Amino acid sequence: MRIAFFGDVVGRAGRIALCERLPELKRQLRLDFVGVNGENAAGGFGLTEVIANELFEAGADCLTLGNHAWDQRETIAYIDREPRLLRVANYPPLTQAPGRGANLFQLGDRAVLVVSVMGRVYMDALDCPFSAVEREISASPLGQVADAIIVEVHGEATSEKQGMGHFLDGRASLVFGTHTHVPSADTRILTGGTAFQTELGMCGDYDSVIGMNKHIAVRKLSSRMPYQRHEPAEGPGLASGIFVQTDEKTGLAIRAEPIRIGFGLKQAMPLIEP
Repeated sequence: MRIAFFGDVVGRAGRIALCERLPELKRQLRLDFVGVNGENAAGGFGLTEVIANELFEAGADCLTLGNHAWDQRETIAYIDREPRLLRVANYPPLTQAPGRGANLFQLGDRAVLVVSVMGRVYMDALDCPFSAVEREISASPLGQVADAIIVEVHGEATSEKQGMGHFLDGRASLVFGTHTHVPSADTRILTGGTAFQTELGMCGDYDSVIGMNKHIAVRKLSSRMPYQRHEPAEGPGLASGIFVQTDEKTGLAIRAEPIRIGFGLKQAMPLIEP
């Protein structure tokens, strides 16, 4: 199975960078499944139904959220009727968060489990992400129920993301991090066969501060005064993510490579033989 997952889409620049390229990427890489983190797609803060449909129409099979999940109030109602949209799975039970944090996607005779969790280091104090992931993958084990398992860790700390990778090594097809918007240079397959990258990076304008207007960001950071609300940078964007190919029998990774296509960073594109 060929899988691609893209990091946080930031504003209009990120949507254009991904949506204009995704149909051709799906054809060129012969992708079976595409996931996208869309939590910053609506002006940098949250996701709307209109924008979600734009991403689905471009070729996304699954959209995930993160700490900005509820920035657009309409998401609260929309997520309950859209099974392809996931919030994180480790909200405390008493929160009664709408939607779901995991879903088993049926692709003909194959099934892909996607699980999203939020880290706890320097983030909102949610329940244990490790326990949440264990619960979800135990219900749909790799090679028995799921033909591929994808786990996203939306978090600040590289240590926590890497810890999750080793925690799931040999039990998931792909584990990766999102949220910090800068792609890490450690795309690899762990010893047990799980593809891993600490941070996918973002889809957006890299002439920015993590996708936001650099002038506003620098002024706020240097002055410590809330002069104005952050706004997404609007220059030419880059789509950043990961490509993974799995073994058809085990569901584990046999290939993992970064995807970076657009403007602002060195390009990276997997080569697929005819």
